Amino acid sequence: MMRTTNQQMFKKKKHKKNIPLSDMSIMDHAVELRRRVLVILVFFVIALIGGFMLAVPVIAYLQAAPLAADMPFHAFRLTDPLRIYVNFAMLVAFVLIIPVILYQLWAFVAPGLKEEEQKATLAYIPISFFLLLAGFAFAYFILIPYVMSFMSTMADRLDINEMYGINEYFSFLFQLTIPFGFLFQLPVVVMFLTRLGIVTPQLLTKIRKYAYFVLLVIAGLITPPELMSHLLVTLPMLILYEISIAISRATYRKHHKQAAQSQPNKAQ
Repeated sequence: MMRTTNQQMFKKKKHKKNIPLSDMSIMDHAVELRRRVLVILVFFVIALIGGFMLAVPVIAYLQAAPLAADMPFHAFRLTDPLRIYVNFAMLVAFVLIIPVILYQLWAFVAPGLKEEEQKATLAYIPISFFLLLAGFAFAYFILIPYVMSFMSTMADRLDINEMYGINEYFSFLFQLTIPFGFLFQLPVVVMFLTRLGIVTPQLLTKIRKYAYFVLLVIAGLITPPELMSHLLVTLPMLILYEISIAISRATYRKHHKQAAQSQPNKAQ
């Protein structure tokens, strides 16, 4: 009797997982979302352990890098070293679980996609992770050296002795690298939304001037008030937007071509 009850419960659970997205209630969506969030939190806790182990080597590498090799660091608050250590541990953990976050997001929306759309959008995960790292690299190796050179030149002009706190220096790194990691996700986000039919290349072209204005504002918020630094940030973002339009156009055409080819097959 107990075995029969357990088999029935197992069948119910299995059947529940296979419910089409259109037949799921709001409660079903909430339960599924909670399950995905819990998976992310579990992986984050595991990654955080690795983050605490990797934080010290990463901080030591950044301190020994040519960008900061000749820079004396000071702790102006008693808690500054601990704050930097914890911030780096959390950042490393977050970067490590980015593929998990993207996969859980994909798994949440996958039931509402066709089989070919599921396969296509799943391939975006490694591309997105690569673009995140590319954004970090662009900010650290190209943008930050120029901005720091400009700041040092300004300090020399004003006859100011530079003395940086370790908290201020790494906060400055976070302020520039993290936004660029997310800004470099723009092509993948546009490709994904185009695949879902939410965004079209025509819409992106129509709102181009508004998008440019938003990108200019973002560039102004994360750079010092200096023309070259502003251009160094703005131009890559505008190029990314144009690349996103081109990708959206290619994705849109491919999607409609596949849809047109599948219609005669269904008719047969």
